[in-house]
Amino acid sequence: MCVCPGPRRIGIPVRSSSLPLFSDAMPAPTQLFFPLIRNCELSRLYGTACYCHHRHLCCPSSYVPQSHLRYAPHPAYATFCRPKENWWQYSQGRRYVSTPQKFYLTPPQVNSILKANEYSFKVPEFDGKNVSSVLGFDSNQLPANAPIEDRRSAATCLQTRGMLLGVFDGHAGCACSQAVSERLFYYIAVSLLPHETLLEIENAVESGRALLPILQWHKHPNDYFSKEASKLYFNSLRTYWQELIDLNTGESDDIDVKEALINAFKRLDNDISLEAQVGDPNSFLNYLVLRVAFSGATACVAHVDGVNLHVANTGDSRAMLGVQEEDGSWSAVTLSNDHNAQNESELERLKLEHPKNEAKSVVKQDRLLGLLMPFRAFGDVKFKWSIDLQKRVIESGPDQLNDNEYTKFIPPNYYTPPYLTAEPEVIYHRLRPQDKFLILATDGLWETMHRQDVVRIVGEYLTGMHHQQPIAVGGYKVTLGQMHGLLTERRAKMSSVFEDQNAATHLIRHAVGNNEFGTVDHERLSKMLSLPEELARMYRDDITIIVVQFNSHVVGAYQNQEQ
Repeated sequence: MCVCPGPRRIGIPVRSSSLPLFSDAMPAPTQLFFPLIRNCELSRLYGTACYCHHRHLCCPSSYVPQSHLRYAPHPAYATFCRPKENWWQYSQGRRYVSTPQKFYLTPPQVNSILKANEYSFKVPEFDGKNVSSVLGFDSNQLPANAPIEDRRSAATCLQTRGMLLGVFDGHAGCACSQAVSERLFYYIAVSLLPHETLLEIENAVESGRALLPILQWHKHPNDYFSKEASKLYFNSLRTYWQELIDLNTGESDDIDVKEALINAFKRLDNDISLEAQVGDPNSFLNYLVLRVAFSGATACVAHVDGVNLHVANTGDSRAMLGVQEEDGSWSAVTLSNDHNAQNESELERLKLEHPKNEAKSVVKQDRLLGLLMPFRAFGDVKFKWSIDLQKRVIESGPDQLNDNEYTKFIPPNYYTPPYLTAEPEVIYHRLRPQDKFLILATDGLWETMHRQDVVRIVGEYLTGMHHQQPIAVGGYKVTLGQMHGLLTERRAKMSSVFEDQNAATHLIRHAVGNNEFGTVDHERLSKMLSLPEELARMYRDDITIIVVQFNSHVVGAYQNQEQ
């Protein structure tokens, strides 16, 4: 009999204080996910998830796979999940029957979980300034961490043209991803503003008049903003636009979108670092800015203006373009590069930025300094600040920070910081009529599905057309009855209306519930969604998806005008 006790949160010291550095005072959306995990029903779920007759779901090994963790386990701040010999001692003295009991969520319960965080927005065909090339977007999130460390943002630029959409993948807590999701679009919008508009905004602040709105946000009710930090964030943003006013004399208002995106990313990361160094008289804010700086987040942001699509990526989330070929089939075009050890150019960049004697230590076991998977990220000052600065900030910080072993831990072979940057890689693509949609998603999706399958599933969902491929069984021995069942399931799927009204939800359903034949297995989906929080993170990451649908007629009209 095999029972997994569940991993300790990665990124939290083993002997951390009672107020861990990276806990977040936000409502845990996962409470919606486990309404049935109460008292004895918890043991029923553990029975379903953990006993060896479901070994393919739960117990592939006795520890958490390192590939699933942002931070590599290190004795200073993390432990593996190990089976305990006397595991029954942890059941508070209650004895449970060891016979496995099956427990499945019903289809309505599965749908309730999958749809809890979905959001859709349809763009008006004419927004008062121009005809939009974006029809609308669907987004959704499925937590694995508690609380979820992913964030998402979407907004329309009001003083310039275009839309901004982005996904943010946090690690070592959600403080940094939350801050970046609130702030980054403002920095981008300000970077895109002409000199005259910046002057108008500054004059309005000086005279106490109402400010011109910069962004129109499109948010799910769970996508909250931090009211306590709003003044601090505004002051930092104002300092940024004041510097832009001083740098730009107004002689030319030609804005380079790529340069604006790069400057916005770098400036926000610099402000996150500076706010943590300076601190705040308010103890709550002082602790908040430190949590933001010591945690980290990757970001993948798209700016769509007419046929001009820019994708700015920092880290290992991805942007994928869905292209419909002349025969109706779908192909995937990657519009971002992962910044990790699988990217040879990133490895070369890191080695060139540090002395030759660090060539073997800067990346170890495919991780930055043997610890961090993404090679670019916001926050993560432990990989950017000097050792003296880290010690000075920690010693002068609150007790929760000073008593936490993770913050005091210095990465090995830490000689020539910074080792990490938030500078994005920006890729430009000119939209064509055959470019039907864009998928922005955190790595929780791409770890479970191939990009071509992702694009095909979304394309078929949006068009309602299924291009049938021969059923591949991948070497499995399939009986005639099983094959008949697969074909019957395929025909039922073709003749029925999709149960999902959101493309991102439909994609998450496949990501979590697909079986070895590429079809959604309700039993598997139910099991995966029933896993308690301690086990869920062992088998998947948080998943956040935005699906942006383009207006092919408008894109084609843009092309015809320029010919």
